[in-house]
Amino acid sequence: MIKIDMLRCFSTVAQLGNLLEASARMGRTPSALSMSLKQLEGHLDARLFETERKNKLTPLGQEVFRLAQAQIRQFDETVASIEHAANAPSGLIKIASIPSATGLALPQAISTLMERNPHLKVELRDMDSTMVAEALLHGEADVGIASGCQPLNGVNRVTLFEDKFGLLCGKEHPLAKASSPPTLDAIFEYAFMSNDLCGQLDLNEISKASTGAYLTVHNTHSLIAMARTNNWVTILPQSVARTLPEELVFRSIEGVTQRRIVSLLTSQRARFPKLLEAFSNLLVQSDWT
Repeated sequence: MIKIDMLRCFSTVAQLGNLLEASARMGRTPSALSMSLKQLEGHLDARLFETERKNKLTPLGQEVFRLAQAQIRQFDETVASIEHAANAPSGLIKIASIPSATGLALPQAISTLMERNPHLKVELRDMDSTMVAEALLHGEADVGIASGCQPLNGVNRVTLFEDKFGLLCGKEHPLAKASSPPTLDAIFEYAFMSNDLCGQLDLNEISKASTGAYLTVHNTHSLIAMARTNNWVTILPQSVARTLPEELVFRSIEGVTQRRIVSLLTSQRARFPKLLEAFSNLLVQSDWT
């Protein structure tokens, strides 16, 4: 069997490029590390290093290293969460949220819950909507805030708010200075940045523009940085634009009426269901506008 310890030994050797440094970092003898590597290669019936010097990975070794790194991170995060839960007898709430929600009512709701429960521990992670759903399904989160989320097994869903889409551009961009709201045709005459949230708009023009875009940006901070140059424009929900710097402008788009639905997701398998219910009520009652 491949054990997490084998993967950890292999990854450390692969990172450092030799057994001596790896053994010093892990507090083990070089012979012990060498034995672990041989067991892993024996299980795979293939070599992971090109030479005995361990300074160059084979193609298989490169793929195993990539997968091992992901598995080690997941294992360490799981262990940390287990230990955190064990040390939280008064309660633990694990939250996964899209970044735009942390700029709205979420921080105040967390503060209120912690004031009412002084010994409560809270974990908060920013994720995109797909990762939020996965965190709920895998038990890595008790509460999720996500957009465009489909029904999930073992997860309750309620709408928190709806959000209109609009143009994001620099304040010196020609579209920012136009006297009337721009049309989609006018927007796509300029350098357009595609982003993950554009896919939630069921409009052929946007789908075509996103597919043909030369620049796709997956991180909101990077979108903001690019838009601040006044060279690039994109389309985002208004809640994302509420905390933008002064150099940027959010404008309505003529003819675009579709709205993003942002939902509250709660796990039916949470360890502290009463705390989860109290927090859910806070979130539902909060002003998200």
